[in-house]
Amino acid sequence: MRQIQFNGQKTSIIGMGTWRIGESDEKKDSEIDTIRYGLDHGINVIDTAEMYGEGASEKLVGEATKYYDRTKYQLISKFYPYHATPELIKNSLHNSLKRLQTDYLDVYLLHWRGDTPLEETISGLEEVKKAGYIKEWGVSNFDIDDLKELISLPNGDNCKVNQNLYNIESRGVEYNVLPWQKEHNISFMGYSPFGSDKNSYLHPKQIIKELADQKNITVFQLLLAWAIRNNNVLSIPKTSSVEHLKSNLKAVDVSFTNDELELLDRFYPAPIHAVPLDTI
Repeated sequence: MRQIQFNGQKTSIIGMGTWRIGESDEKKDSEIDTIRYGLDHGINVIDTAEMYGEGASEKLVGEATKYYDRTKYQLISKFYPYHATPELIKNSLHNSLKRLQTDYLDVYLLHWRGDTPLEETISGLEEVKKAGYIKEWGVSNFDIDDLKELISLPNGDNCKVNQNLYNIESRGVEYNVLPWQKEHNISFMGYSPFGSDKNSYLHPKQIIKELADQKNITVFQLLLAWAIRNNNVLSIPKTSSVEHLKSNLKAVDVSFTNDELELLDRFYPAPIHAVPLDTI
C-alpha cells in the first residue's frame, strides 16, 4: 500500500469513507466485513461523522473495529457546525466516542463553518485535546479565506487537517488551498473522488471511459488513481462493499504517463484563478 505523510504519520494514501453506511440492517454485516477487509489490507484511516445517519455510521464503525489494535489506524470524525461551542463539542465528542467504542479520536473536524465564532470552536477543541479525548483537530469544507482567518486566531495554527471535495471535475483546491496547506503543514483530505452516489455529482466525459479501457481498468479506478496521482492527497472513497474496496485497492497501483495527464487536463483543466470550492 502506498503511503503518504498525513497528520504527522505514515498513512495509507486512501482511507475508508463511511457516508450512508450503517443505515441499513440488511447491509450491516457486509459493511462491517468491508471495513475489516480494508484494515486487514493496509488501509489505516477511517473517516466518519456524527451527521452520517445521525450516528449510525459511527456505530457501525465501532462494531467493525472493536477487536482491532486501536494504535494501528487513525479514526477521524466530524461534528455539526451547530455543535461548535465548547460545551456542545464535548457533548458531541462524548457521544461519538461511545458509538465508536474508543477512548479517543486521532482527528476531530468541524464539518463545515457555521455561525459559532471560530475562536469559540478552537477553544473547545483545544480543551478536549488537552483532556486527551482527541489527538489533533481540523476543519472540513474550508476555503482559503476561512483557513487564513482560522490560523490568525489564538491556537488556530494548531489545525492539522482540512477536508474538501476533490475529484477530476472539482479541482478548485489546486489553485491556492493545496499549496497554502502544504506551506502551513496542514494535511489535506479529499472526499468523493467518484463524485458520490454513482457519479451523481460528477459526469465523466467519454475520454474517461476511453482511457480507462486503454489502461484495462474501470472508470472508478481511473478517477481514484487520478485523485492520488501526486502523492499529496489522502483520498477517502466511500467504502460500501468488499468488491468495491478491492477495486479501490487496485487503483492505488495505477500510474499515468505525462501524455495521459495532459490529455485529461485538456478535458478537465486545472484552475488558473481562484474559484468557489464545490461541496456535496
